[in-house]
Amino acid sequence: MNRKEKRMETSMIHGGKHSDEFLRSLSMPIFQTSTFSFQNASEGERRFSGEEEGYIYTRLGNPTVKALEERMAVLEGGEKGLAFASGMAAVSAVLIALTKANDHILCSNGLYGCTYGLLTTLKEKYNIQHDFSLMETEEELRDRITDSTACLFIETPINPTMKVIDLRMVAKVAGEYNIPVVVDNTFCTPYLQRPLELGCDIVIHSATKYIGGHGDVIAGLVVGKKDFMDELAMNEQKDIGGVLSPFDAWLLIRGLKTLHIRLDRHSSSAGKIAKYLKHHPLVNEVYYPDIESPNLKGQMSDGGGVLAFDIEGGKEEAHQVMDQLKLIKIAVSLGDAETLIQHPASMTHAVVPEEERKKMGIGDNLIRLSVGLESVDDIWEDLEQALNAGAGKKKRT
Repeated sequence: MNRKEKRMETSMIHGGKHSDEFLRSLSMPIFQTSTFSFQNASEGERRFSGEEEGYIYTRLGNPTVKALEERMAVLEGGEKGLAFASGMAAVSAVLIALTKANDHILCSNGLYGCTYGLLTTLKEKYNIQHDFSLMETEEELRDRITDSTACLFIETPINPTMKVIDLRMVAKVAGEYNIPVVVDNTFCTPYLQRPLELGCDIVIHSATKYIGGHGDVIAGLVVGKKDFMDELAMNEQKDIGGVLSPFDAWLLIRGLKTLHIRLDRHSSSAGKIAKYLKHHPLVNEVYYPDIESPNLKGQMSDGGGVLAFDIEGGKEEAHQVMDQLKLIKIAVSLGDAETLIQHPASMTHAVVPEEERKKMGIGDNLIRLSVGLESVDDIWEDLEQALNAGAGKKKRT
């Protein structure tokens, strides 16, 4: 492990504001308050006018939340972080901040279903158009960018097909047009991928997933340059109000302390499961990041804990396999200690029209697996017996 990775591990525990500023508490305290009092009226006036820094009201800032925001900025290599009540609150705030009526958003060829739903709403209400791009070549990107393109929005790896976008290439082309690049880094976290260091402008996380890591919190995070983040805080965060609670911020600070250990295990086990699946007769294709690809080498340090695979048949066969599972849970999240499985076409991406889903590579026979922290042998035994039972049921019918 190189020196930089060691610094990353240390920053997950010590980055940003230190809890010992508060009565030398080793664990960051939870400031479970809605309001902060002023010593006098003049102090209140100074804080509201921006002349003096300080806390006013938790929707506008809170010490526990700020500690999380500062740590995430350190980890992503950004100037400022902001915490939101959910990943979609973070996505919505950023896209609203970057666009106006009649603008255009160019997206990676595949997005989380609720992000797609938001784009549809923006189109219907404000004529903000969106297109999808494979983002495989500079020429294709230049052809898809228009005079009204306000930003590029990327998931990488793409949910759920696990395709990886070359962020250096995208950032280079976007820079020629002075267009900001927004990256949903949920599947990787800053431990496996740091988009800002690759030339991108804004990073978004559904912190519900790996950053929380235990399936007990809903949260979103954004990191970027201070000027943009200040505007985002003053407008979209403050006025729309999708802020994170102090307790949830505390859960995420706790989760960050073990993120690197958990992701090493998630990635190791997922890589093994991907190899096993490739040899199963019922599996047609396995989708897992190829981090050794020449144009992507150095972008991701490991493959992460999520994979997807196509099986023989369609939705009925996919559901049959999932229904045979005993250890693995059918659930739509990812990054938890438990291994989770879901059927994107009928669950997370059901809102996406079938024609668009097919263009994204999401067929009725695609299954997504978030590999947990259990023994990899137990995970595979359960998955293998479910595949075999599904195959047997197919033969009998």
